[in-house]
Amino acid sequence: MESLIHKIHQQLMNKEISCTKLVQEKLDLLKSNTHNTVNSLLEDTALDLAKKVDEKIKKGQEIGLLEGIPFGIKDVYMLQETYTTASSDLLKNYKSAYTATAIQKLLDAGAIPLVKENCDSFGHGSSSENTIFGAVKNAVNSDLVGGGSSGGSAVNVAKNYTIFSIGGDTGGSIRQPAGYNNVFGFKPTYGRISRFGLMAYASSTDCVGPIAKSTEDIRIVLNAMSGKDVKDQTTYPSEIISKESILNVDTIKTVGYFKNFIESDAISSEIKESFLATIDKIKAKGIEVKILDFFESDTLVSTYYTLAMAETASNLSRLDGTNYGNRIEGENLKDTYSITRSENFSEESKRRIVGGNQLLSQGFSDEIYLKGLNLRDQIANNFEKDFKEVDIILSPVTPNTPPKIGESLKNPLAMYLSDAYTVGFSLGQLPTLTIPKGTATGLQITGAKTQDELVLKFANFLNDTL
Repeated sequence: MESLIHKIHQQLMNKEISCTKLVQEKLDLLKSNTHNTVNSLLEDTALDLAKKVDEKIKKGQEIGLLEGIPFGIKDVYMLQETYTTASSDLLKNYKSAYTATAIQKLLDAGAIPLVKENCDSFGHGSSSENTIFGAVKNAVNSDLVGGGSSGGSAVNVAKNYTIFSIGGDTGGSIRQPAGYNNVFGFKPTYGRISRFGLMAYASSTDCVGPIAKSTEDIRIVLNAMSGKDVKDQTTYPSEIISKESILNVDTIKTVGYFKNFIESDAISSEIKESFLATIDKIKAKGIEVKILDFFESDTLVSTYYTLAMAETASNLSRLDGTNYGNRIEGENLKDTYSITRSENFSEESKRRIVGGNQLLSQGFSDEIYLKGLNLRDQIANNFEKDFKEVDIILSPVTPNTPPKIGESLKNPLAMYLSDAYTVGFSLGQLPTLTIPKGTATGLQITGAKTQDELVLKFANFLNDTL
């Protein structure tokens, strides 16, 4: 698909459309949509910004590539003076005091925020059903889940309510909903984009990333948000990825895939057959394909959730209604804390907090948590060896197609296992892109650390091949 950002930029510059009309059309679509993607609309701000873009064009001034482009924001990012609820009762009336670095960079580039988007509460879920705003409905089939936790963001892009959206990916929360809704979703190398202003879920794997309808739009937004930030010490300086550089795929000679993923009992025959058919097409293009050994998917899921639950218990300990949040008074301070957290956190959030506190408690931290840290190191080392043999790793995004709304809530374990093919790359802190081709829920393209450009190159190759 062609770049929507380039197309709209040309239309604005040629005065074929006005920015105000474009923004109003998108706002109207968001207001009338029945997919539960909207937590709050930023109507006044968006229209004010659109008028300024129109005034610049009217005066004959140049506008930047992202200037006037409407986008959505997952409701876990701070945007000053807007409601930032994390789709939770605890923060349903909370207004941001500042703006996240990644979002500020987009504002500085002239992009126009339209909406704070529905998601699993605090990012806890893989279906966008754990939310006070109602389950997000799939863009293709509204009986199915939208995926999670960035479900609202993916559906808004798929339905053309936003040109792109900013999701958050901890264990697959951009890639999985992108796959479920047939759009592109990118989790960059950990540290490429600042996490400052993103509500922390699991700090060691949280990533900011774009969801869009083409690799070119992913590239544009990625460049705008990337870079070192003094407010996030895990960030690093990164070079701009040019449009020309990702068109040259001659550097990609070898692709690998994990035997354990494809031979697993968990994968559906539909996903398996279409993935192997894709591998045959890649071989036919003269690229060598290697079969790799890896950890069992159950091991990846258990390692990820061990660490993620421990980190979320720590990160959410600050939310007790004292400094911010929906405080519920009890008979004493301890009672107030207990009632506030019990009544305001979702069942899934409480499950993760209780599990995390158990993992970090005396007698369990050495037995389980430290083993999880050791396994993560082994997983990262395994990836380093694999990328000495192959340039790119290809995998299904999910082992199965999206479940019906309600099914995941009845079976939390099944929901965790739906992340089986995404969490390993999060533990390795690797750049990974979902492309809506190759299987019913797309393909996952992964590169070695900092090889984000190579991932986009191979995505362009697959676009032309499949």
